Amino acid sequence: MRIFDPHIHMTSRTTDDYEAMYAAGVRAVVEPAFWLGQPRTGVSSYLDYFDAITGWERFRASQFGIRHHAAIALNPKEANDPRCREVMPELDRYLGRESVVAVGETGYDSMTPEEDEVLEAHLDLAIRHALPVVVHTPHRDKKHGTQRTLDVIANSGIAPEMVVLDHLNEVTVDLVAERGCWMGFSIYPDTKMDPGRMVAILQRLGTERMLVNSAADWGRSDPLLTAKTGRAMLEAGFADAEVDTVLWGNPVAFYGQSGRLDVSPLPGFELGGEAELFEGNSILRGAAAVPAEAPAGAGAN
Repeated sequence: MRIFDPHIHMTSRTTDDYEAMYAAGVRAVVEPAFWLGQPRTGVSSYLDYFDAITGWERFRASQFGIRHHAAIALNPKEANDPRCREVMPELDRYLGRESVVAVGETGYDSMTPEEDEVLEAHLDLAIRHALPVVVHTPHRDKKHGTQRTLDVIANSGIAPEMVVLDHLNEVTVDLVAERGCWMGFSIYPDTKMDPGRMVAILQRLGTERMLVNSAADWGRSDPLLTAKTGRAMLEAGFADAEVDTVLWGNPVAFYGQSGRLDVSPLPGFELGGEAELFEGNSILRGAAAVPAEAPAGAGAN
């Protein structure tokens, strides 16, 4: 089983997670920009974060055979903070980086006028940069928030196939399916979706334009829930090819619209099957060796 996790926050995860993900079949990820768990106090902290997810995190993932890409945006939760809003003029230069395959995650948190403005600005950036968009649907009043999001998308002029609305559920998925956007589902403990419910949606609506992610972050989450969903699909009678469409083909097709996606095997790793996880990159179990191509400062305490 090969897996592309299209929405995961690896900056909050450990190297043990990367190793477990590779063993489970994960070969590529996209990391959308998100809230850090506490308020940022200015633009500089945002810029340091953007540099990390487009640079260091990409290298860190590569040590474990995983291709890492990023999406760049002002997170919806911070769109209401004037200290963070000042990052908007900086986004253009980050959206030009080779590892950036989308704008995101943008969307709504509390559905304020400030969030309206920021969502519209992000959609305009996506059009100008010819990039797909990852849209966060709100945790509260989700149906109304999803409908409002779809209306803003329609008014922006962006092609619906360039947009994925994420964190969908049984209440919101049909709204998105009707509009022609991609449908994203976060398989997440206690909230959002679980593998069984995801399988039921796939049985009803099919696999077209469906993206399944773990959305793993600082909270209680599981970066292996994509693999667990794939196994649940197989147990429910889905064919191997259908699982591959959902867990690999669909995210490749969506993010491939950026023209920057690279899911080729990293040197020393194989796309499918087992690989020598550490020897291929000069990192051995229990050793402190760091690959020669590591960024300056890598391996420092």
